[in-house]
Amino acid sequence: MLYGLFELPVWGYALIALGLTHVTIASVTIYLHRHQAHRGMDLNPAIAHFFRFWLWLTTGMVTAEWVAVHRKHHAKVETENDPHSPQVRGLHAVLWGGAVLYKAALKDPDLVATYAHGTPNDWIERHVYRPYSYSGLVLMLFIDLLCFGVVGIGIWAVQMLWIPFWAAGVVNGVGHALGYRNFEPPDASTNIVPLGILIGGEELHNNHHAFPSSAKFAIKSWEFDLGWVYIRILQALRLARVKRIAPRPAILDKADVDMETVAAVVRARVHVLAIYARQVLLPTLREELQCPDVSCQRMLKRARRALLREQSLLDRRAEARLEDALAQSQRLMTVYQFRLRLQRLWSSSNTSHEVLLKGLREWCAQAEISGIQTLQEFARGLRGFTVVQSALR
Repeated sequence: MLYGLFELPVWGYALIALGLTHVTIASVTIYLHRHQAHRGMDLNPAIAHFFRFWLWLTTGMVTAEWVAVHRKHHAKVETENDPHSPQVRGLHAVLWGGAVLYKAALKDPDLVATYAHGTPNDWIERHVYRPYSYSGLVLMLFIDLLCFGVVGIGIWAVQMLWIPFWAAGVVNGVGHALGYRNFEPPDASTNIVPLGILIGGEELHNNHHAFPSSAKFAIKSWEFDLGWVYIRILQALRLARVKRIAPRPAILDKADVDMETVAAVVRARVHVLAIYARQVLLPTLREELQCPDVSCQRMLKRARRALLREQSLLDRRAEARLEDALAQSQRLMTVYQFRLRLQRLWSSSNTSHEVLLKGLREWCAQAEISGIQTLQEFARGLRGFTVVQSALR
């Protein structure tokens, strides 16, 4: 049958193709990513199995394998052991060869055993989805042919290419190379755009790396996460339960750092650094830009990005610009060094809460006698730093 069961205009076939691929995107971001990989939410078993079945039809991906590759990415991010870091392998290699890198990562015989704990291992997983992972793709081809005739081949091809390009390529590639950053985690993750529509919210990749277990990727009021909209609908229908979302920072009136402060700083240290950049680094830079020397102003402006960037991510050119700017301004040098010292307080894996409590108290005391007003105000606020649960909006 040339036209299949459904004969549509060209725009109708285009909408069908986009609709089917969008279901796949929703399945990846809601089921594989937020539910299975990071446990930020629970799904009703029937809905979870629908997503699993749909992914078998449209991607051939096995839940345990996808989760293992993704968890390893977080555990080894931006290192040689990261399955798909554009910082290591190059943007071109990840953008156009993300699916190849995914397959290469699966050659590790210990990958699934190490990183895929808690993923489905029921009868249908063991006897259908895992051993016959590509049979679903063939079945999807027959369904598309039956419904849409020859045009169904094109629709099927779009379905097959959608996830390898947009998820394995764009999110894993562009999401670690280009875009903007709300936070400075020790990786190169970026928010590609603030409107997470095309890839279901996965565009907000920097937010995700800052708070991996959050079921909601949008953090700023002007960001939009379409996947979160679907989750809220499922939650209203009692088909999903949100377990965690990113906390919001708050400041209490406290005379000194206590264990509650320590716990909040550890939990939301990317918020602490973002606040420090906004309240200390940028105001100090603006003050220093008032210098009458044009060459000095130009030097400081060129160093702005490096000043705010996670130090471990700076290339040689950025390091040189930062060094020149810091050598030019003692005040800028002081506040930058205070930021590095603050980061070092929690960076050691052996740091206990008691040691961190002592270190934070000393840091705040020294900041308050620095003579730099913005640093002093930040230190007073840090004493009362806490986090509150964000509203489920």
